[in-house]
Amino acid sequence: MWHFISEQISECTQQDFICDDIREVTAGESHKAYKISDGKRRFFVKTNEKIHRPNFEAEAEGLEHFSNTQLFKVPKIICTGVVSDHSFLVLEHIAMTQGDEQSWFHFGQKLAELHKTHTQNMYGWQEDNFVGLTSQPNLWQKKWSYFFAEQRIGFMLQLLSEKGHISINIDDVVAAIKNLLSGHNPTASMLHGDLWQGNTGFYKNQPVLYDPALYFGDRETDLAMSELFSRFPESFYQGYDDFWPLDTDYQYRKPIYQLYHVLNHAILFGGHYLDSAKFTLKNLDI
Repeated sequence: MWHFISEQISECTQQDFICDDIREVTAGESHKAYKISDGKRRFFVKTNEKIHRPNFEAEAEGLEHFSNTQLFKVPKIICTGVVSDHSFLVLEHIAMTQGDEQSWFHFGQKLAELHKTHTQNMYGWQEDNFVGLTSQPNLWQKKWSYFFAEQRIGFMLQLLSEKGHISINIDDVVAAIKNLLSGHNPTASMLHGDLWQGNTGFYKNQPVLYDPALYFGDRETDLAMSELFSRFPESFYQGYDDFWPLDTDYQYRKPIYQLYHVLNHAILFGGHYLDSAKFTLKNLDI
């Protein structure tokens, strides 16, 4: 496998590369990840079973669109493909550091700029993609309440129902979410879609973004995700509000937006995430 990947890197970079140092690194639960080197150049490689090639292709497309905004440091895409029973994605290796208070403030400003200046007239994306390993439908929709209720919460509940993990009237939940979000017509902003600290970092004080689940929707969903598992430093939110303050009603919508990612984790990992999802649904009077 590594000989083939080395050949692909050589072809795409127009420079000979033969990896002689392969080190597995921690990179979440979705894929295996490696740092490979020939002693001069390093690359970051993600691998999984062959059937997950569409995940890597969608990730590469999302990274390309974020790179085109020129607001963040985004790893360059080297190549993606299949070898034997494995799919792979090769990216530029970025030696990231932890951010200080000022760099997090700057990160918040840049995210707000992304949300405010890269917009569409409708909610969704030109094709379906993934949030982690879970499919993410993105059919264009004019009404945000319909898009989020049907293609985010309703879709996740259907997946859970098919696995026998939850017994609930999905139509009732979808109707309730539509009602809770009725009258809310946010700007359709370009979103990272899976914005937690594990998908961020800094390079020379410049914010780094990777592992996107890109679509156009309510900017508040990115902020809600950033608060779900390990809240970003306070200076990040100060930077965001400095560029484009959030509506005060965000706090009421936040649990609904966080529910999407809790449901996704319930699908992937079950356990307390499933309990948390049921608790949130109960608190929302659904």
